[in-house]
Amino acid sequence: MISEKIIKTILLSLKWILICVLIGFFSGSASASLLVALEWVADYRGENSWIIWFLPIGGLLIGLSYHYYGSSAVRGNNLLLEEYETPKKTIPLKMAPLVLFGTIITHLFGGSAGREGTAVQMGGSIADQFTGFFKLDNSDRKTMIILGISAGFASVFGTPLAGALFALEVLYFSKVSYKSIILSFLVAYIAYFTVEIWAVKHTHYSIPVVPDININILLWIIPISILFGLAAMLFSRSTHFWGTLFSKIKYPPLRPFVGGILFAIVIYFLGTTKYLGLGVPIIVNSFSTPSVYYDFLAKILFTGFTLGAGFKGGEVTPLFFIGATLGSALSLVVPLPIALLAGMGFVAVFSGATHTPIACTIMGIELFGIQSAAYIGIACFIAYLASGSIGIYHSQIVRGPKYHLYQKLKRKKLDNF
Repeated sequence: MISEKIIKTILLSLKWILICVLIGFFSGSASASLLVALEWVADYRGENSWIIWFLPIGGLLIGLSYHYYGSSAVRGNNLLLEEYETPKKTIPLKMAPLVLFGTIITHLFGGSAGREGTAVQMGGSIADQFTGFFKLDNSDRKTMIILGISAGFASVFGTPLAGALFALEVLYFSKVSYKSIILSFLVAYIAYFTVEIWAVKHTHYSIPVVPDININILLWIIPISILFGLAAMLFSRSTHFWGTLFSKIKYPPLRPFVGGILFAIVIYFLGTTKYLGLGVPIIVNSFSTPSVYYDFLAKILFTGFTLGAGFKGGEVTPLFFIGATLGSALSLVVPLPIALLAGMGFVAVFSGATHTPIACTIMGIELFGIQSAAYIGIACFIAYLASGSIGIYHSQIVRGPKYHLYQKLKRKKLDNF
């Protein structure tokens, strides 16, 4: 006879597998819809550059929709982190359509933003709806939030291992159960294969030449990785700066409206559209052709402004742009292959801005191949250490060696003062 305990364990396992299938399928389908929509709006905007003059109207629509219908969802990714740390109430399902609408509008009219935040928010809000359906407690609800983040990230970038690890690492210094670790990987792969089933393709990158590491090469890797970390710090501070500045406008819907006017005027006088939207063609090109030295700075400025003004999207693809173009530009003075430098920057700046060096290293391996693992790993960890204690997520808890290092530096400054 099978014992009652074994039967309960089997039923519990089947329940969590079903939960992962549901979250993975719905989150993956949402990400597939997002990817298809963003590809369409990017093509349309590219053929109709005049549309940027409607960015203020788009911003006003986003501002009004969140102000009157989505005030409970306006904190975005930070709401997911806060609900994980201190569970209060279910993440509203309306977060998913609101952020999808806001992101499509932002990209259609020319805002400079990404897509990771959108996918993660859709995944998190979808996942949390099953908390009540399956009558889960707060401990299990934390697992649901991890599953939503994992599914959203894995499906939008086509990197299931990195997606699973990102969901765990971004919450690393909160309590994470062993059950969450296993399920995070399961749901990531389900979401990833769901996008594959919908026949939606991800961008492919390659690093064709990877030299063996020696002491001379290492002496180059260290300073350029520090530069990647500083770029991540600059991006985080830029986003927070513009957000604080626009918060001085008391009526929230006017923030993206005013921001849209200023953004459109600046783009008109610059006479270029290369910093609009995701910038994927620029990222791909940076792996083979040296980027202009100021491309990464321009993307930091325009994305920080876009998100700070209240437009929607994500930060991660712009971070890829910033890192890849910075690495590509450095190829003019650093004796390493251009694709390798672009790839290192691609994930290292992301690592520094999100405090997730392990997930970013794995992402680099998934995207570029195992041959570049040593370069990617070193760059991610050095950039992580060099990027300061403030990342792109206000509500992320930062602890560990990096936290203690910066606390020690702060104390030394106070002592000297």
